[in-house]
Amino acid sequence: MNTLNSKTVHDVIGVGFGPSNLALAIALQELSESEGRALDAVFLEKQADYRWHGNTLVGGSEMQISFLKDLVSLRNPASPYSFVNYLHRHGRLVDFINLGTFYPSRMEFNDYLCWVARHFNNQAHYGEEVLRIEPVHLDDQVDHLRVVSRDAQGREHARYGRAVVVGSGGTPRIVEPFIALKDDPRIFHHAQYLSRVQTLPCANGTPTRVAIVGSGQSAAEAFIDLHDTYPAASVDMIVRGSALKPADDTPFVNDIFSPAYTDLVFDQPPQERRKLLQEYHNTNYSVVDPQLIERIYGILYRQKVSKVYRHGVLCRQQIETARSTEQGIELTLHDLSTGDRRQRRYDAVVLATGYERRSHRDLLAPVEQHLQQFEVDRHYRALTSPELKAAVFLQGFCEASHGLSDTLLSVLPARSEEIGRALYALSASQQLEQPRAALAGI
Repeated sequence: MNTLNSKTVHDVIGVGFGPSNLALAIALQELSESEGRALDAVFLEKQADYRWHGNTLVGGSEMQISFLKDLVSLRNPASPYSFVNYLHRHGRLVDFINLGTFYPSRMEFNDYLCWVARHFNNQAHYGEEVLRIEPVHLDDQVDHLRVVSRDAQGREHARYGRAVVVGSGGTPRIVEPFIALKDDPRIFHHAQYLSRVQTLPCANGTPTRVAIVGSGQSAAEAFIDLHDTYPAASVDMIVRGSALKPADDTPFVNDIFSPAYTDLVFDQPPQERRKLLQEYHNTNYSVVDPQLIERIYGILYRQKVSKVYRHGVLCRQQIETARSTEQGIELTLHDLSTGDRRQRRYDAVVLATGYERRSHRDLLAPVEQHLQQFEVDRHYRALTSPELKAAVFLQGFCEASHGLSDTLLSVLPARSEEIGRALYALSASQQLEQPRAALAGI
């Protein structure tokens, strides 16, 4: 293992440099002005360069939230890192206003995030995948943490921090019965969509049968992209529910994504929190923008008029088995309405089956004995045993305690400031303890 600056103990190490930790980098920089000092913060990102959902940015897809819910505006509208300033700097502010929309394309929002990230290149280390976070003991206490990463050449590096902020994002969920077939190149998760769809025969004009498994926004966007971009593709969207359901983004419901609502959720007992999450589940999971539903319905209707049936949306279908053959991927579909079973063969299967939020558990396994079931306080700091003096903060893994907005962009400005202020308070307390430790002969 190659130890980088092994004598340096950073104030904070960010694991992942997606929007969550990018917003934190901004908050720390802006807090440094009021605090009169800057924290030593570094961020490790496994991607070779900055990309936000890079493999899913299909042409024409739009954001589902307002551009005002960028990295900073809800916390500091005057910040130079706002989406409005990005437009101004790129000479497109008037043009964007003329669009008359609150919802930029995802491609443009990705470009905005890349623009912001370039301002922090001196703090970010790309192409390093964090493998584990280990305790470093001083006598009977965990004084700081060792973050071990691996670069593209396979070399391991270690960095040390008094605090770690884990924002490693979701892991693609592979559902049964595809787990045993996950190495088949004809089956891939939506997270790999753009790079993998370009390898399919339809990219060269060869007729290709594609199944999309899922009923949410990602599944709908893949359906539309295959229809618009690949005329040789025939697509079935396989849905377990009775219909594609619209996302509820009406004004009163959208209040649940406000920073103030986080307090309401956190202050509830666990049973009430679960009720709130279930009540508003249809704002974020297995739902589709109404405009996209209308587009898909229109495509299917025009097929009935032309009697050329290229695509289908197969509702109330449970996939019981999947089998890999030379001729394709054979799926056994159980019709939940009639009880009938039938086989369908596809040349490719896109799994738009969402993400799991457990990468923090794997990374923090070496210090799990000091953590209290990965529960956190109001400011996202993991609850720990007294022996763990180093701090662990979690971004994007606290939906059960902080509400549905935890994995979304809506609360990034407020959350980053809360974590930033907690990091400054932690740093101040550690500076006070250091002279005491020296007097004690430690």
